[in-house]
Amino acid sequence: MLADGLRYFITGAGTGIGSGIARVAAREGAAVTIADLADEAGEALAEEIREQGGKALFVHCDVADYDQLKHCIDRSATEFGGLDVLVNNAGIFDNRVHPTPSLETMDPSHFRRMVEVNLIAQWMGAKFALPYLRASKNASIINAGSVAIFVAYPGGTIYGATKGGVAGLTKHLAVELAPDRIRVNCYCPGVTRTEAAALYIEQIGEEAFMRTNTAANLIPRIGEPEDLGNIVAFLASDRATFITGAIYLCDGGAMAWRGTMDLLGMQPASL
Repeated sequence: MLADGLRYFITGAGTGIGSGIARVAAREGAAVTIADLADEAGEALAEEIREQGGKALFVHCDVADYDQLKHCIDRSATEFGGLDVLVNNAGIFDNRVHPTPSLETMDPSHFRRMVEVNLIAQWMGAKFALPYLRASKNASIINAGSVAIFVAYPGGTIYGATKGGVAGLTKHLAVELAPDRIRVNCYCPGVTRTEAAALYIEQIGEEAFMRTNTAANLIPRIGEPEDLGNIVAFLASDRATFITGAIYLCDGGAMAWRGTMDLLGMQPASL
């Protein structure tokens, strides 16, 4: 199994993409720590994994509370006897800090909050995990990027700026931590089936959502959380020991071209 014997710490793992990463890692043999603010969802996921024979721990964690983040990483390492894989998955979008995000409506406090969660917390997570990762025989840090690193879209200005920072952070940490044999990589989701996507569908309708969010996909569907889980499991495994400083897209091919499905005689997917 890809993750046999590995010990994961995954932020934002109670729901969405993080939950898919946790499920795949546990299925592949990892002991997983699910770190999230969503206590009910996080506890339920940990229990689900344990019922299926896996090893899982839930910890309540606000990644922007750096003392709390350190405590949670320390607790995870104590529980499982060390740490091999840090997955910096937690993040927030512009509309989480302001209902109508724009240059005009938002202020520096909104920008700072997103930088704290989306970028500084990834650096701090790496800092706190470093002593444990140095003791691992297959250590890696895997950061959540986004297609927003490569292309802009309405309502995501600060999100895109922070994710651009994640791409740079990934490469620079890969260089800095190479002497410690710690690999650092990044995964970049496209539109994925998450609770946030479900809320957006409620707002604009399924047809409009699929038309605007899958029109450029070469694979006619939206992503699933476990699609990202599969990438993370591979990057953390001993099959990826020659990969570091890499940025991996998982976007259904949307960033591979400049076009939409109708040019290929294809129709947007339905849910």
